[in-house]
Amino acid sequence: MPKVSEKFQVSPYFVFFLIHGMQYGVGILGFQRLIAKHAKHDAWISVLIAGIMTHLIVWLIYRLFENSNGNNILSVHNQIAGVRLGSVFTFLLSIYFIAQAVNVLRTYVEVTQVWMFATINTNIFSFLLLVLVLYAVLGGFRVVTGICFLGVVIPSFLLLTFLSTIEFGVFGRFYPVLNVPLVDILLGAKQMSLSVLGFEALLVYFPFIKNPKKSEPWAHASLLFTTVVYLVWMASAIIFFSTAQLEKNIWATLSIWKVIELPFVERFEYIGIAAWCLVILPNLCLGVWCASRLWRELFHIEQKNAVYIILAIIFLSLYSLNSREIVNQFNTILGNVGFYFLISYIPLLFILQILARKWRGA
Repeated sequence: MPKVSEKFQVSPYFVFFLIHGMQYGVGILGFQRLIAKHAKHDAWISVLIAGIMTHLIVWLIYRLFENSNGNNILSVHNQIAGVRLGSVFTFLLSIYFIAQAVNVLRTYVEVTQVWMFATINTNIFSFLLLVLVLYAVLGGFRVVTGICFLGVVIPSFLLLTFLSTIEFGVFGRFYPVLNVPLVDILLGAKQMSLSVLGFEALLVYFPFIKNPKKSEPWAHASLLFTTVVYLVWMASAIIFFSTAQLEKNIWATLSIWKVIELPFVERFEYIGIAAWCLVILPNLCLGVWCASRLWRELFHIEQKNAVYIILAIIFLSLYSLNSREIVNQFNTILGNVGFYFLISYIPLLFILQILARKWRGA
């Protein structure tokens, strides 16, 4: 594969914003309930375990590319499984990124309908968001990186809203620590997988990083920051809600925002949901860009044509996600796929790559 021109590449420190911008999405608005159903008041430990796992997986991704003859995931697949089977793996990976984009878009539309505008038309609202995504993705990877940067920096004021729980929090709810079986804590960490997904996009945009080796510390710094953010929001929910309340609250973060009182606005969650549009844009833009890039390499078509097709698929997919039950089921399936993708697919690639190198060397 030809090397990406330097004019299309980004500096290593932008990996921080690319990874965090992809991980930090709609999941943080309601991830607490899913984890608390298993880990109860020890849910914060599940968040830590999930965070540690992301560091291990990213370390493996960097080792994959160090040992590869090429500099992209298609080369890795072809090196391990051959051209035909490797192409199948690459295509499935592109479908995975498309599914992630569908999940983010539909969940955000649902949040907007439930908390702000109950009668808003799903198709029209989704279409307008996809137009923004189209405009950004057609600008190229550097524009998408800029969207990720803005999507991290501008809504960062929302991170401080967790302070509103301190006044009403019951810190004794953290105790007793490790009172839940280890199996339940691990199940909670599994449920956390959907919220921390996104960093695996590094598999696709790795060739677009200048001096990739220098970007690895930034990648781990981003993962650490994401873990701390989720840990803070998990702890805030634990002290603010009882365990029984937390297990039933679908949108715990939004419920916390309801207690915030400002002299110029009565319902702060309206500000939070509106600002969250900037948070989900990196999820959508980078997901669509990754899928279209893979199609460009796989089918040898212009990337802009792949973008049009992928956005059409995303838009049409929304018609089948027409109820809360179906959306929740889709989230569950994608979370399970993402979990096994992280703990099996990438480590398996790493092991097979080592075996392939030894076999060919012999």
